[in-house]
Amino acid sequence: MMKKIFFVLQLTAFISVFFCSCNTPDIVNNKEFLDKSAMDTSIKPGENFFLFVNGKWAKTAVIPPTESRIGSALDLYNRTKANLHLIVDSLSGGQFPEGSVEQKAGDFYASAMDSANIEKLGYDPVKPYLQQIDAIKDTKGLLQYIEVQQGNNNNLLFSMGVGTDEKNSAFNIAVFTQGGLGLPDRDYYFKTDAETQTVVKVYQTYVQEIFRLTGDDSLTAAKKTSVVYNLEKQMAGSHRTNVELRDPQSNYHKMAVSDLDKQMPVFAWKTTLSAMGINSDSVNVSQPGFYAKLNELLKTIPVDSWKTYLEFHTADNYANALSSAFVIAKFDYNGKALNGQMEMKPRWERMIAQTDNFLGDALGQVYVKKYFTADAKKRMLELVNNLQEAFEARINKLDWMSDSTKVKAIDKLHAFIKKIGYTDKWRDYSKVTISRNKYFENRLACERNEYQYQLAKVGKPVDKTEWEMTPPTINAYYNPSFNEIVFPAGILQFPFFDPGADDAINYGGIGMVIGHEMTHGFDDQGAQYDKEGNLKNWWSKEDGMKFQAKTRQVINLYNGFTVLDSVHVNGALTTGENIADIGGINIAYDAFKMTKQGQDTVKIDGYTPDQRFFLSLGQIWKDKAKDEYTRMLINVDPHSPAMYRVNGPLMNCDAFYKAFDIKPGDKMYVTDSARIKIW
Repeated sequence: MMKKIFFVLQLTAFISVFFCSCNTPDIVNNKEFLDKSAMDTSIKPGENFFLFVNGKWAKTAVIPPTESRIGSALDLYNRTKANLHLIVDSLSGGQFPEGSVEQKAGDFYASAMDSANIEKLGYDPVKPYLQQIDAIKDTKGLLQYIEVQQGNNNNLLFSMGVGTDEKNSAFNIAVFTQGGLGLPDRDYYFKTDAETQTVVKVYQTYVQEIFRLTGDDSLTAAKKTSVVYNLEKQMAGSHRTNVELRDPQSNYHKMAVSDLDKQMPVFAWKTTLSAMGINSDSVNVSQPGFYAKLNELLKTIPVDSWKTYLEFHTADNYANALSSAFVIAKFDYNGKALNGQMEMKPRWERMIAQTDNFLGDALGQVYVKKYFTADAKKRMLELVNNLQEAFEARINKLDWMSDSTKVKAIDKLHAFIKKIGYTDKWRDYSKVTISRNKYFENRLACERNEYQYQLAKVGKPVDKTEWEMTPPTINAYYNPSFNEIVFPAGILQFPFFDPGADDAINYGGIGMVIGHEMTHGFDDQGAQYDKEGNLKNWWSKEDGMKFQAKTRQVINLYNGFTVLDSVHVNGALTTGENIADIGGINIAYDAFKMTKQGQDTVKIDGYTPDQRFFLSLGQIWKDKAKDEYTRMLINVDPHSPAMYRVNGPLMNCDAFYKAFDIKPGDKMYVTDSARIKIW
């Protein structure tokens, strides 16, 4: 089921961490919070601060074959992974009351680790679905099959989810978004460069292999692959680009179901919604053009072609729960071609991620009891409150915003909901039955439970106590519809945060993250939502125009950053995250200056408090990625690559210039009048 789109820190995925590698555990144990061995002091800070902080490490760091990237957080990932491994081993090997969260999480993991049974089953778990597809006779049968799969939380053909009605944020609404593709983005179907074509060919090979593994000969599999790809390409033509998807106003279309039925009769909206359990008079169709195209294709494309499409996408959806042949085939496309990952992670590691994915609040309850302290939560709340105070002071000092708009901005800032560590209301899994020897069925039970959980919210008041990340998640987010900032327990560890670290380290690390998420409430997207979470303009016309002009400055700056060969950062796609990075570091610095150390000049390890603050910032973004992974992210990720998450904001931070004596002639030097100053 599609989930709401949040403005996240984005560290990427396994328990949402970005993968990296260094020797920071020893540094943590010795309470030396800067990894000076990673620094390349032959590079002037003003030439390339990212490489000044991380350059020596970057020259020698080798990306492990099981990773797509490495950097300053693999140790954090590994520590979290090791802790979770201890937990799931204990749960799966212990005796716990039937129905307890410990039993469910433990038995789920045990079933996932039963590779012998999974291997023996092959693709038997999906055979009933393939037989159902084979029996389809007409468009009505196609839609009935898709409706059942949607109930399995499989966004087959289109994406449906439940989220806040963005123009009536007190209530939930069913939200329909574009979908149906197998490649990461619409542009993969139309780009002709060699790198994109390589990915396309590997994808087509994967599609063909899925057909072969489910019983087709090579010739038939090749023909079916052509049908699937050509059908996807037709759908891709109706998709909005990732940049177009960033505009919340143009992606909000609350429409009456009766009108949709008239406009798209083949899709049969009323019947389809009813079969999916949605009994609403209206829904939000975020991208109507996609559904209009889908209605047309359902009318013009032969049923047999649709059946071929459904065969592949059904098997693809469940591939990672099937035998190793399916898992390897999917990895060759998704892991190797898209991410540059050469070897699959060990099964236990992948199955910890699946346990977190399917029973996150069950596993999370055990995790926080063991690894998250009340003191950490208290210290974190102090930082959040200090940054909020610093942000208010910055708003009051803005020279480009009128007093009337400032009042509304500060009202929104004060209305932030602050969530730290973990939820106060754990998910109820009482309707989910988990068995130790039925991995596929366990996943399906979790998926169906998730679908029903979301479905029950349609038309009901929004529950702002909900979390969209599990406790071990190493990430953070801002949700504009809730006007909330959220920091799971997973990210509240070194190098982002350590209760024993000096303020310079914590404010340059987690402080930047806090400021980043706060600024998302005022970036080019978040600024379109009021303090209640409604998509509603609260700006004066003149202030809005000034803000848009500053936004264009950000786009132009980041468009100029070269990543690979002739590949540049996409300034329009990354606008919001770049604004959040620029604002985040300035707000964090101002909050740091409110502390005793921030007002001092005593050096530690040869660096002033201000210098340590910026070094901490550079250290948290230590990162080195495979070219394949970088190219994929440039296409689909709204975040800039790590180097520019450091250098871009610092080029526009006056305090950085003073801390490291940045002068004209340095590559990162920008004249004061040209520096981007938004928040």
